[in-house]
Amino acid sequence: MHFGLEHYLILSAVMFCIGLYGALAKRNAVVILMCIEIMLNAVNIALVAFSRYLVPNAVLLTGQVFAIFIITVAAAEAAVGLAIIIAIYRSRQSVDVEQADSMKG
Repeated sequence: MHFGLEHYLILSAVMFCIGLYGALAKRNAVVILMCIEIMLNAVNIALVAFSRYLVPNAVLLTGQVFAIFIITVAAAEAAVGLAIIIAIYRSRQSVDVEQADSMKG
């Protein structure tokens, strides 16, 4: 079976919608962070698929290069986000975003 550009874009759209729903509907900060990672991975799939199917014999791997940058930014975002979540948990004893409404101790 041959997968075309449409299949990858549908997968990317479904993953992005799942991540968006989780980021907007959930209250746990760790789950929200994971949903943002799902959305970034959905964008990576779309970028690589466009790069592969729109310019199949390109020397410059533009979509793949952008995906590497997004992976790097996602790793930094996860590290900073987890550090903030740990700081909030230490001060409030909860990772519920409703209880972390202000940055005051």
